[in-house]
Amino acid sequence: MRDYLLTLCVTAAVTYLLTGPVRKFAIATGAMPEIRARDVHREPTPRLGGIAMFFGLCTGLLVADHLQNLNSVFELSNEPRALLSGAALIWLIGVLDDKFELDALIKLGAQMISAGVMVMQGLTILWLPIPGVGTVALTKGQGTLLTVALVVLTINAVNFVDGLDGLAAGMVCIAAAAFFLYAYRLWYGYTIEAAAPATLFAAILMGMCLGFLPHNMHPARIFMGDSGSMLIGLILAASAISITGQVDPDVLKLFEGSTREATHAALPVFIPLVLPLTIIAIPMADLILAIVRRTWNGQSPFAADRGHLHHRLLEIGHSHSRAVLIMYFWSALIAFGTLAYSVHSTSMWIVLVVVFLSAIGLVLLLLPRFTPRAPHWAESFVPPRYRRRRAGRPGMRRGSRSKAAAPVAMAVEEPAEERVPVPAGVNGATAIGHRSRFTDRRKAGTPS
Repeated sequence: MRDYLLTLCVTAAVTYLLTGPVRKFAIATGAMPEIRARDVHREPTPRLGGIAMFFGLCTGLLVADHLQNLNSVFELSNEPRALLSGAALIWLIGVLDDKFELDALIKLGAQMISAGVMVMQGLTILWLPIPGVGTVALTKGQGTLLTVALVVLTINAVNFVDGLDGLAAGMVCIAAAAFFLYAYRLWYGYTIEAAAPATLFAAILMGMCLGFLPHNMHPARIFMGDSGSMLIGLILAASAISITGQVDPDVLKLFEGSTREATHAALPVFIPLVLPLTIIAIPMADLILAIVRRTWNGQSPFAADRGHLHHRLLEIGHSHSRAVLIMYFWSALIAFGTLAYSVHSTSMWIVLVVVFLSAIGLVLLLLPRFTPRAPHWAESFVPPRYRRRRAGRPGMRRGSRSKAAAPVAMAVEEPAEERVPVPAGVNGATAIGHRSRFTDRRKAGTPS
């Protein structure tokens, strides 16, 4: 565990330190696309954050290769090299897309090729544990098709959810944390060496997301772009493929005794079939709903719109930060709830806790405009928006308050055609200087 934590911390540090220079590089190369109608942010923001994340991945693998307890992962398995090969290809395509806006079919083809590269180097699904049947061996063609399908679905699910500041990185970090705990338990508790690569991939993925999040939280100074979202989606899929198709359930000798006892004992092995889906349940649901919605409206499934789950949270009145936290909450509830059930499947307390937390999540969804207020003794420790409002500050006269508010009222009454947004140039929001401010608060792309 100490070596995994060291790898995680080094990966996070490298990603965090490189994100600043990458931001300057993105500004210099003009990787700042114009604001589109579906975008939520108001100011042009540089992309290419995936560059820092990719170098964090390389550093994490390099550090792990030189650690005594993790070096065996590289000696006994070719999966780390397979992951690095596929990640380099999908990252390169993502960098080109962040700069030149590639066609969706080109990116889809690149995703399939990246998955094929990993399959050729051994990172593929070899068998599936099926309850009541046992271990079902897959042919080479079946394993390849299933691996490619899982990689493509996971990449696009993560890419679809990357619509708010810090949303994709945070949700993938939560997913990686749940998967790390499961894989580490399978490796350490059952002494299965085949689970070690998936544990390492999950630890590195957590480090990449944690290192990038401080730069990407609202208001974001840089976006990960497709170079980052497709990269972390591929690593998440590779972790699931490694532990699902490489760990042989027969090694655990769980399919013995009665059918009921064997089923309960084999739950830690069956969970890999479900855990990857529960980890990306929210992004996958968003992906399926987007495809159905666009097809129903006669549009291409790859056409972008503002109908995603995070957009709907904003439309019903949630703030940007609260919408992100709600998505975090549901992702953690599903992922860690499934993880807890895999450990104690017969405990009713787990079901009751999940139901209770689900009720809390539903209440949060139904109260979009509710702002909690901190008690008086805690007001100095919370942001100003959570402090109780006072009738007036001591020593302030009513006349001075009205005079101070006059310029604000005049600014609100300013005609729409005169409110021109300040372009983000060398000294704009995407550069090193002060952040430029848009006085026009209408949605991007809406008519005047």
